[in-house]
Amino acid sequence: MSKTAAAPAPAADPSRWKALVFIALAQLMVVLDATIVNIALPSAQTDLGISDGNRQWVITAYALAFGGLLLFGGRIADKWGRKNAFVVGLIGFALASALGGAANSEAMMLGARALQGAFGALLAPAALSLLAVMFTDAKERAKAFGIYGAIAGGGGAVGLILGGVLTEYLNWRWTFFVNIPFAIVAAVGAWLVIREPAGSRNRAPLDIPGVVLSTLGLVALVYGFTRAESEGWSDPLTIGLFIGSAVLLASFVFTESKVRSPLLPLRVLLERNRGGVYLSLGLAVISMFGLFLFLTYYLQVVKGYSPVKTGFAFLPMIAGMITGSTQIGARLMTRVPPRLLMGPGFLIAATGMLLLTQLEVGSSYPALILPAQLLLGLGMGTAFMPAMSLATHGVNPADAGVASAMVNTSQQVGGAIGTALLNTIAASATTAYLTDHAAEAAAGGPAAKLIQAQAMVEGYSSAIWWAVGILVASSAIAVTLITTGRPGAGGPVASGSGSAEDTEFKVPVIAH
Repeated sequence: MSKTAAAPAPAADPSRWKALVFIALAQLMVVLDATIVNIALPSAQTDLGISDGNRQWVITAYALAFGGLLLFGGRIADKWGRKNAFVVGLIGFALASALGGAANSEAMMLGARALQGAFGALLAPAALSLLAVMFTDAKERAKAFGIYGAIAGGGGAVGLILGGVLTEYLNWRWTFFVNIPFAIVAAVGAWLVIREPAGSRNRAPLDIPGVVLSTLGLVALVYGFTRAESEGWSDPLTIGLFIGSAVLLASFVFTESKVRSPLLPLRVLLERNRGGVYLSLGLAVISMFGLFLFLTYYLQVVKGYSPVKTGFAFLPMIAGMITGSTQIGARLMTRVPPRLLMGPGFLIAATGMLLLTQLEVGSSYPALILPAQLLLGLGMGTAFMPAMSLATHGVNPADAGVASAMVNTSQQVGGAIGTALLNTIAASATTAYLTDHAAEAAAGGPAAKLIQAQAMVEGYSSAIWWAVGILVASSAIAVTLITTGRPGAGGPVASGSGSAEDTEFKVPVIAH
């Protein structure tokens, strides 16, 4: 038996549960920031004089820096130490948030958002990989990843609530300043209680060509989908970005197969269970991001909800995610194979999404939207739980950071695709409906307003049908590709010295 398979599991960290509090707090801050600024954007745009053409860059600057630098951030965490990367990421995120809150110009705002994304790309993979190397007991790991999965899944909806409250009752600047106490508490707590296991760093030299190719390739991909949403899929620059991204990422894969110390060892990506997690999770996030967008607009524009009321309207989804993650996923993860949680979980979420295809202008929130959100939350929470755990399961400790980064990358790219793709489908359906009812719309008055609202809802329901199909595909991928047994039967990461030479991937022995 190889030394990788035979080495004893490391002793559990006595401070691991305290550490989880601060890791979860940091994760909540990063996930919140992806949606909290959306609510505040109209007010910030007015105050800073940002044009309609440039307002998307407040969101895009964050997404490009975060998505483009994730793999680099994950490898820095492996090499420099996950605790160090985690604390520096938190401090940098707090400083960037302070800069955003104090912004007095468009350039200052966009720079702050890009810095937030860059430090988030260092922080997010460090947080997940710390969990992977600190929690070694099966049942404890299930609980830890249940909490983490619930936060990762429900944090976006919490951001909508918090963003609405802060914008409506204080000022848009507080959507940035609120990050500072989160970051300070998490950084101080992490510095005092986290004890990273010895021998888990990657001492290999940094793969500079891999860093450049992956960063440029991911930035081009994320920006391509972002631009497709605003400029259309046939825009020459959009097409050029997709072609450039394909060339850069293909060159990256080729480079990683040749260099001695790759940024992303292909064994991390090509092992079928982790590959299945990355693919199914990325697809599922496409549906979720699209849903957040459509439901927010439906509730505010069609139903006339205030920002605060809209945020609170997402509470059933959060409750469902927390229940699915901590009460269903965490309890069953050590008893059944992950595919039997992820596959049905995505199907339950698809059922909730299917209900939302019945949206009409006069749809009842309690009768339709509430049960749909509960099913979505339960399904996604149940599926996210084992997905987060399995993403780093069996990986060499020296690769834990970059394996964690791939989880975030799949979600970030999935979010960019979801927003652009589903929004384009919705816009096309809305335009077609208005064309078919042009005479009624031209009449003016209440009838024209009703036609406009019906056209919007027609667009949303058309796109949600696609989201249903995507979730069914996620379920099929999870059931087909993920073949490992209960993740609790083996360690979260394969044991090993973490040296460059000791990086041959070994699948741990897992009970079926």
